[in-house]
Parts: sequence; C-alpha cells; structure tokens
Amino acid sequence: MQFFRGSLRSPWSRRKRKHALTRQQWNNLFMPDGKLRDGGVKFLKKVRRAGIDPSIRAEVWPFLLGVYDLKSSKVERNAIRGQKRKEYEKLRRRCWRLLNHCNDDDIELNEIIETSYSDSPSFIQRCDSTCSEEVFSARESFSDEQRSPCNGTMEQVHEETPASSLVIMEGDDKSGITRVDASADDTDSSDSESTDEEPASILMLSSTGCSEADPKLSKIDSVMGETNRSDPKAEDFATWQRIMRLDAVRANAEWVYYSSAQAGVSEDEAFKFANAVGLKDFDHLEPCQVYHASRLVAVLEAYALYDPEIGYCQGMSDLLSPILAVMEDDHEAFWCFVGCMKKARHNFRLDEVGIKRQLNIVSKIIKSKDSHLYRHLEKLQAEDCFFMYRMVVVMFRRELTFEQTLCLWEVMWADQAAIRARIGNSVWARIRLRAPPTDDLLLYAIAASVLQRRKLIIEKYSSMDEILRECNSMAGQLDVWKLLDDAHHLVVTLHDKIE
Repeated sequence: MQFFRGSLRSPWSRRKRKHALTRQQWNNLFMPDGKLRDGGVKFLKKVRRAGIDPSIRAEVWPFLLGVYDLKSSKVERNAIRGQKRKEYEKLRRRCWRLLNHCNDDDIELNEIIETSYSDSPSFIQRCDSTCSEEVFSARESFSDEQRSPCNGTMEQVHEETPASSLVIMEGDDKSGITRVDASADDTDSSDSESTDEEPASILMLSSTGCSEADPKLSKIDSVMGETNRSDPKAEDFATWQRIMRLDAVRANAEWVYYSSAQAGVSEDEAFKFANAVGLKDFDHLEPCQVYHASRLVAVLEAYALYDPEIGYCQGMSDLLSPILAVMEDDHEAFWCFVGCMKKARHNFRLDEVGIKRQLNIVSKIIKSKDSHLYRHLEKLQAEDCFFMYRMVVVMFRRELTFEQTLCLWEVMWADQAAIRARIGNSVWARIRLRAPPTDDLLLYAIAASVLQRRKLIIEKYSSMDEILRECNSMAGQLDVWKLLDDAHHLVVTLHDKIE
C-alpha cells in the first residue's frame, strides 16, 4: 500500500539515508559545562531522523530514557550516577537477603519485601561508601577495560559533588533534577548493617544479551494471575524468581555479534555470577550465555523489588536483553530499563487496561486509514487487533532483528524524550520538526505493519488464526526504516484524530 505523504515529509523518507549520530557529532553537541546545546533539540532531531551509531549507544541511551535530564550538566550527571549506583546496590542487597533466607519463615521474607515496598523509588537514599567500594571491586577490572570516557557519558563520580545533593524526580512526564539540602539525607538509613555478607558479584554482573521466549507465543504468558500486585508477599517474589530463571536460561546468543567484548567472559567468572544469583540448570549453555542469563536475573530481581506492583511477567526479559547488550554495567542497565518500563509497565498490569488501550489505538488507526481493511477484520471478529498483542507487549522484539529492534526503540525513545522536554508543543516547533513527536510511535508502527499486508489479509485470510500466523511469521521480513517511514506518515495524518 502506497501512502500519500502530502506537504509534510517523513524524516525517514529519503531514499539515500542520512548517517546515524556519530561520536564526533555527539561530542560537538555539548557545551563546555557538559550541557547539551539548545536543550537537546538538535540531538533528538538527529536521533529521530537517522538513529545512533552503535559505538555510542551506551552514552546516549541514558539521555533518551530519562536517566539524565536533557538540560543537566556534567557535574550533575556525575552526582546522579553515584546516587543511582547506590540505590541499585541497595536493591541487590535485598535480593540477596531474599535468596539467602528462602528457606526461612515467610514472615521474615515478607519483612524484607515490605521494607523495599515502603521505600519511595523516587528518593535516592545514602549508602555506606566503604561497602560500595567492596561491592564493586570485583567488577571494576572488567568494566574499566571496556569503558572509554566521553562527553555526556555516565561518568565516574567526582568527590567534590556529593550524591546527596540531588534528588531524581521519577515522574511519568519528565525527568528533572531538583537540588535539596545535603543534610536531608542524614536521617536516611543504609543497608550496610545487614548481617548477611553478600558476594561482590551479586551487585555487579556485566554481560549482554537478547532474550527469546517461546516463539510460538502470541499472547505473552505471565504470572500476573497468580499474585496480588498491590500487596506483594514472599510467595509472589518466589514465583517471579522461578519464572525469571526459566526465561533467562532460554535467552539466545544473538547479542554476541553486537558486544564481543562482553561475550569473552571466562567460564569461572560466568559460573561465579550464576551461583551468586541462584541460577541453575545452565550446563547446556556457553559461558557467555550463562553470564548473560545471570545479568538478566540480577536486574529483573532488582526491578521486581523496585516496582512490586508489576513484579515480573514473561516478556519483560525481552525488553531488558537489548539494554544489557548495550549497557555493560548492571546499575546503568537497570536505570535504563526503569526508563523503558515507565511506559511499558502498563503492558504487564493484572487488569490489562494498558494493553487494551494500546490495541484499541491500533484498531482506530487502521479504521481511520483503511476502512476496507477494517471491515474485513470486523467480519473475522479481529477488529480488536488482539493478533498484535505480542508486538505491543515486547515492542516488536520478536518481529525485528536485534539491530532493527535497537533502531526502532531509539527513534521511539527520542519521541518520548521530546515530549518529556516539552519539545514540539507549539505549532512552530511542529513545523520545524516536520511532524509532532508522539508517545505512541510504536502503535503507529504496528498499525503500519498490518497496513503493509492489507492486500494479503483481505484476499487470502478468512480467519483471525491465519492473520495471527502471518504476524508471527514477520520475523526477519520487515524493513525497519520503511516501517518507521509509514508509521511517521500515519502520525502526520492521523495524530490529532486518534488522540
């Protein structure tokens, strides 16, 4: 199906594609104090138009995912990084305590979980610096060899900028930096008094990966029906752990080609980290796969405590794996995952309100763009677009190649970052950007993938099962930039009608 593009051109429509954001361009975007020029407008436009060079993804993604505010300075980012690192350490200590007490009474386990649940994830608590140094000493040699300093990266923390001087606001629409009195942290407690001695590896695992659950799944199975998310208990966390470990050991090794340095982990190091997170039944895996599976478990466990309302559901590992492939340090990967999940978490709610809302938007897009196709879907009782369930939940992860997935997500995150920064709100800004950024670019891309197959669906398919099989067979057959081009055109023509 050919789209008429009108006067507003898609930033992806040029036959000769522009090059992705390079390291030199990235460095040139920063002023001497480490702030992005023009509040990050040029940066986001470049990412929306051409994506990011793989060599700088680890430095750029924290900006796209709200770990760093687009207007933050280098000094502020140093402090934020220290705070984020300490909070991740704290979550991992709690995971270790749960693992270490798994055979004790539920009362003690529940006390540990309730302690985590009662903490506000938006306030960064202090952590004993001596403990921090011990925790990370086992991982520094590996991480330092892979890390290269650059403007705007997740820099090493400067002692002259205390982490306690900043608080990260974790709101849904923006990620801001608010200065507070450093003494406010004096009353906060740390977990350094824990009686259980945690291995250093429990807090800092480093690997990469790409998760692949059962490819036959059309609706992602979850443990949501087994737990009450509003009041998580020890049995909930135990269930999440069991499913995490099953998903982790099934992750494939596609990521190896994109992170060869992390793929070179030794067998001893891989098995040490696997034991630290309680991973079992991995004898059939290569050391790099064991290492990757261990990282998945470590970060997913921490997230389950950070966001106990959601906990863990099958499909979340698919979203985390590409992030682990790019971010070599677990605490950095964790906070990028948190940024990704701020929107995606609604896909894993028990009441499925979030997933139903998104499928309804996809249905509206198709109905507004192609009434003939929509009527055919109605005849097949498929107008609710439930055959696209998997695409929504794991954000095209199983329909696109690894590299294509990263390209799509980067463009999608750039749109979301523009909205958080209130870029594109005015009519003039929309004209300059050629089209408004949207929180729902993924949904327009999903609708575009169906519209690209309209003729096949109308002429050959007579049941929803046939359409479902077609959607499940898309893997490796999609052109991500054509998909973005068509999705962007839908945004241009239908955005105001759909919202």
